[in-house]
Amino acid sequence: MLASLRLKKNEERRIKQGHLWVFSNEVDIQATPLKDFEPGQQVIIEGNNGKPLGMGYVNPKTLICARILSRSPKLEMNLKFLKKRIQAAQALRELSFDKPFYRLIFAEADGLPGLVIDRFGDVFSVQISTAGMEAVKDDILQVLENLYHPQAIVLKNELAARELEGLPLYEEVIGELPENLLIEENTTQFAIPVQGGQKTGWFYDHRQSRARLQQLVEGKRVLDVFSYLGGWGVACANAGAEEVTCIDASEFALDGVDSNAQLNGVQDKVITIQGNAFDVLNALKMEAHKYDVVIVDPPAFIKRKKDFKQGFEAYKRINQLAMRVLEKDGILVSASCSHHLTRDQLLQAVQSAGRHIDRQVQLFDQGHQGPDHPVHPAIPETEYIKTLFFKVGASW
Repeated sequence: MLASLRLKKNEERRIKQGHLWVFSNEVDIQATPLKDFEPGQQVIIEGNNGKPLGMGYVNPKTLICARILSRSPKLEMNLKFLKKRIQAAQALRELSFDKPFYRLIFAEADGLPGLVIDRFGDVFSVQISTAGMEAVKDDILQVLENLYHPQAIVLKNELAARELEGLPLYEEVIGELPENLLIEENTTQFAIPVQGGQKTGWFYDHRQSRARLQQLVEGKRVLDVFSYLGGWGVACANAGAEEVTCIDASEFALDGVDSNAQLNGVQDKVITIQGNAFDVLNALKMEAHKYDVVIVDPPAFIKRKKDFKQGFEAYKRINQLAMRVLEKDGILVSASCSHHLTRDQLLQAVQSAGRHIDRQVQLFDQGHQGPDHPVHPAIPETEYIKTLFFKVGASW
């Protein structure tokens, strides 16, 4: 029998509307003191009247002190539960993908808060960000083994969220990780450095927007800012771009761009520049370089709500710099992965950047995170990717 975690009076409304998080200030600590629970312990979450709201897990040391896994108080998170959730997620991916390259589990959006799994064929990259998921790590690995018989599983548990949960940071390989791990995205091949790479090793979330851009770049000169491994840039070269320049601060990432360009036979079209994106764009402007297409896909400039003002200014500045190196009537692809910045706010940032340098921007298309990153309708945080396609011309 699981222990109960009781909420204060009138604190269950958001939970009843479908959200999965319980904050520490919503708990009735007189009835159920948080200090009585172990990090990762499974519990029944109750309303103030004692009626069960669902089953989940708790961490008394964190602001989000509990996460709901099921509305049924009769379930427990075990092998059977995990297998059923992962199979359901697999079935959803199979609606959209016929090759085994996708995000298999997207945390809350797939009913498994604190767990992200990316699939690269027979290799799985796993991120566990909460004590509740860490407590069933062995079961997660067992389910993956039973369902997929993977060649390797890489535990990419070096994310900062683990520190908030009181968990150690580590990276571990289980099985035989191939030296060259290849995936295919929109007919372009990429070598993925799961070990040592950013996050899970790859960013599947922009797949559809990259495919859209490939339709626009034949014969064009393209600049890919914050390129990482060339997800945008190498794909553009593969789609017929005349020349592609990739900018990234990481030498490791740009080595990956070179490898991926060679892998697709487009190495003669692809140039790399290492450096801070703001500084490099300034230098390119000073040297009068111009491009037909510029992609700006930065890391999240707004990681916390309190960073909004500074981050919003950074989005404006980077887009303004991008416009300064665009040819007349060029295409700007502006993206954000910060869920604290809405689509309308990104649009406002680009519009403001355009007005500042007397450019007219026209939004002609927009992209969203791919279907392997489903959105939980009650949890706005699960919808985070915005991709806006602009034609940028002289002021009217």
